Amino acid sequence: MNSGVDELKINPIPVLLSVGNPAIEYYTRRDLLGEEVGPVEELWQLPSVLRILRKQEENGYWKYPGKIREDIRSRDDYNQVETYRVLGELVCKYGLNRSHRQIQKSAEYFFNCQTIEGDFRGIYGNQYATTYSPAIMELLIKAGYSNDHRIKKGFQWLISMRQEDGGWVIPFRTSGMNIKEALLASEPDLPDPSRPFSHLVTGMVLRAFAAHPEYRHGEETKRAAKLLARRFSRQINIQIVGIENTGKGFPIRSGSQILLVLWIPYHFLT
Repeated sequence: MNSGVDELKINPIPVLLSVGNPAIEYYTRRDLLGEEVGPVEELWQLPSVLRILRKQEENGYWKYPGKIREDIRSRDDYNQVETYRVLGELVCKYGLNRSHRQIQKSAEYFFNCQTIEGDFRGIYGNQYATTYSPAIMELLIKAGYSNDHRIKKGFQWLISMRQEDGGWVIPFRTSGMNIKEALLASEPDLPDPSRPFSHLVTGMVLRAFAAHPEYRHGEETKRAAKLLARRFSRQINIQIVGIENTGKGFPIRSGSQILLVLWIPYHFLT
């Protein structure tokens, strides 16, 4: 199994195995060393997982724990952000999926936030969230909802929201509207499709496409991936490595921006 570790100057595996974290050890042995390990469900009984699950509300969400700006966002908006954060930890760190009752509840909570158009709305008030919508979809796909018709509806919406150049933006940012105006507006602001794409937003959208076994092979995905790869290599000199059959990604910090490095199937970039 070629995990790419041999290409690194320092082998991280001994450190990963020594930190005393059962989840890190599990994925290191399974994904980097190719070892036979037990079912991922063994991680679901860890005390850290059970503590998180105990805090879930009956309707499937987790309450935002910090102070909120109710003059800008509602409590529901903040709770949706917190639920997205917690679901990401449970799915990506501990491997929970739709076979777990509480993941089912969390998924239904998010699907109840989906509009007739197909986007997941509320985190930006009434505005279209071309960042959080695909990010939520990515987690739901990884949790086992790739064949759900509501996920397909989300992809149809994302495809309809592309810029003319094939990428994506946060729509209200193309009109010059500031964040407070956007969050207090009663209707979503449509994008100016002639504006150039945002590599940050396009990267977040592609995470959903890369996670889906069917949509990762679509022409829209290939076009956007090549578009993003060209901008990365030209502006910030980051090489995007293509690996087949994976939709994994991780955030890195570059200056004051968080850039998303996507693991994209190789044929996207060739």
